[in-house]
Amino acid sequence: MQKRMLLVVIALMTWSSIALASSRIKDLASVAGVRDNQLVGYGLVVGLNGSGDNTPFAEQSLISMLNKFGINVPPGVRTNSKNVAAVAVHATLPAFAESGQLIDITVSSLGNAKSLQGGTLLMTPLKGVDNQVYAIAQGNLVVGGMDASGRDGSRITVNVPSVGRVPNGATVERSVNTGFDLGSTIVLNLHRADFTTATNVTNAINQLLGEGSARALGGGSIEVMAPRIPDQRVSFLSVLENIEVEQGESAARVIVNSRTGTVVIGQTVRVSPAAVTHGGLVVRITEREEVVQPGAFAGGQAAVQQNVDIDVEQQGDGRMFKFESGITLDSLVDAVNKVGAAPSDLVAILEALQQAGALRAQLMVI
Repeated sequence: MQKRMLLVVIALMTWSSIALASSRIKDLASVAGVRDNQLVGYGLVVGLNGSGDNTPFAEQSLISMLNKFGINVPPGVRTNSKNVAAVAVHATLPAFAESGQLIDITVSSLGNAKSLQGGTLLMTPLKGVDNQVYAIAQGNLVVGGMDASGRDGSRITVNVPSVGRVPNGATVERSVNTGFDLGSTIVLNLHRADFTTATNVTNAINQLLGEGSARALGGGSIEVMAPRIPDQRVSFLSVLENIEVEQGESAARVIVNSRTGTVVIGQTVRVSPAAVTHGGLVVRITEREEVVQPGAFAGGQAAVQQNVDIDVEQQGDGRMFKFESGITLDSLVDAVNKVGAAPSDLVAILEALQQAGALRAQLMVI
């Protein structure tokens, strides 16, 4: 069995070195179960220079911490400490992270602390969605912002001083079982589900390993036969993910960002025969003040009155242009540019083409 898998790995290396397709499987898919996990915790940042918060939960947390160290605060006595801030701590636990490894953490204020500059995070357990502790965080914060205020109420804030990071600030205490070494198969999940891409990946693997080695479970997943021994499976995947395959073209879409005016047209967009005219009215309203003098013997006083001029101008020459059947992205952009259309005008033209049934694409507004 080991000899057979070694021959498969050598064949994979040879095939991947001569492949001339466009994308690697590594760039198109990920192994099922091999993913990051989110961790979160609640803690205290101390050592602040009077920029902490005065929220009830921050004070309660401080009193609770003091009680754990044998310092009893009498009931009803407030600490009134401005050097402490209650914070949320979150981190990302990478796949295959083992006990003792270090990960970065982000610390965010939960109360009304003005700044976490110069603070130190005390020992904070980080839990997963299953409420189990997977890491312990502690360390000095690195804050990229600043906050300064004067006695007269003036204040200046740069970036966000209520958020900081601690590089390598958490120690992993427990690893997450990914299931990578279980079973005789692995599943590749495509980053973007596409039936053509799934078929191409399946055919590329079967062409190398033999028919039946891989099968598509749908438009987004491919199941592949793999060795059971972990080290052989790692070598198998290291070469499998470097196989290059032809990625299927995405569906024809026109993406419009209504907030920024950005328009992105995919290369597969086509337009049916259509005639388009573009033009707009520019209305200019000008106000000016004029002094009106009374007649020589009228006995009145000079007065100021408002005069308004309204000018309507037709913008552009209003030319009509025709789209030929099945024109490409370049032709579409050139035709629209000829009439000097702005992004907002381009959106209006595309919407009209879609309503007329001439736009062979999906118009998406984000």
